[in-house]
Amino acid sequence: MSRIGQMPITVPSNVTVEMNGQEISVKGPKGELKRTISPRLNVEVENGVLTIKRSNDERESRAMHGLTRTLIDNMVTGVTNGFQKKLELVGVGFRVDKEKDNIVLKLGYTHSITVTPRPGISFEVDSKNTGITVNGIDKEVVGQTAAEIRRLRVPDHYKGKGVRYEGEVIKLKAGKSGKAVGGKK
Repeated sequence: MSRIGQMPITVPSNVTVEMNGQEISVKGPKGELKRTISPRLNVEVENGVLTIKRSNDERESRAMHGLTRTLIDNMVTGVTNGFQKKLELVGVGFRVDKEKDNIVLKLGYTHSITVTPRPGISFEVDSKNTGITVNGIDKEVVGQTAAEIRRLRVPDHYKGKGVRYEGEVIKLKAGKSGKAVGGKK
């Protein structure tokens, strides 16, 4: 049995969960999220507690059980608290500016890069203009947006310059050492 799939999800009082066939919709103070779940699974809502049950013990049903429970739990967390990912710009002259909803990144290229947020996503820029916070209610979209921003200038492994997640550790390589290694004789 799936240990994660069996765990019940407690629904806060300010969140409503509705099932319409195989589509589940979760409404809360920050917004609404919808998702279609597998027909192999049943979601039961009783007294503010969600439980996910599977109809059989086939391999695909077992695989979907824990995944679906985690996705629904993320929906409930998203509409109540929301999610955020923080990014840091490391490098001389690397900076970010906010223009209306968009952010403009200067990452050492000859041009600046403008990033427009997806629906449901908002950006915050710190006071030093070297940090970005991606906010939203859908965990998948927040993570994907942060990954796309990071991909604009992936941290290099020699100097560590680039866009990285907050707290991300980049292992730096030594680089060339010339004659110290033992050049030609």
